[in-house]
Amino acid sequence: MSRIGNKTITIPSGVEVNVADGNEVTVKGPKGTLTKKFSDLMNIEIEDGVLTVKRLNEEKHTKQLHGTTRALINAMVVGVNEGFTKVLKIVGIGYRATLAGNKLTLNVGFSHPVEYTVPEGVSVEVPDATTVKISGIDKQIVGQFAAVVRAAKKPEPYGGKGVRYENEHVRRKEGKTAAAKG
Repeated sequence: MSRIGNKTITIPSGVEVNVADGNEVTVKGPKGTLTKKFSDLMNIEIEDGVLTVKRLNEEKHTKQLHGTTRALINAMVVGVNEGFTKVLKIVGIGYRATLAGNKLTLNVGFSHPVEYTVPEGVSVEVPDATTVKISGIDKQIVGQFAAVVRAAKKPEPYGGKGVRYENEHVRRKEGKTAAAKG
């Protein structure tokens, strides 16, 4: 039994959810509009501002889709209402980020700068040289772009240098020590 799939989604005021033929869900809110098509094995119903997702049978594959479908619809509702934000911190001497138009440029210890084109539907801010704020209404696109930027230079365990998420804890290792001569 899916615990997440059985939870209902309360639709906040200012958000409009429509379910079209073939389980195509459109969510409109103050920040924008998202549309996604879901499996025909799910029955998506809206009653009195509450959205429920029910499965049509008890097969394993259907049970797996149940929780996933509910979680994706909930992310759509939260995204158009509040939005999603990922904050990246850049740690290292001389490491910095700059934003020019829709090009994010990272200088992270390579002989060349690493450039990324900001995808459609994502806004990027660089409040200071070591902070990058990625925000948007689609949770998947925001998270994917943040992961791609982080992959430019993952934090290393000895000096801690690299690109990390704001609250990410990097496990540090002790470096080599000179052996005492006896």
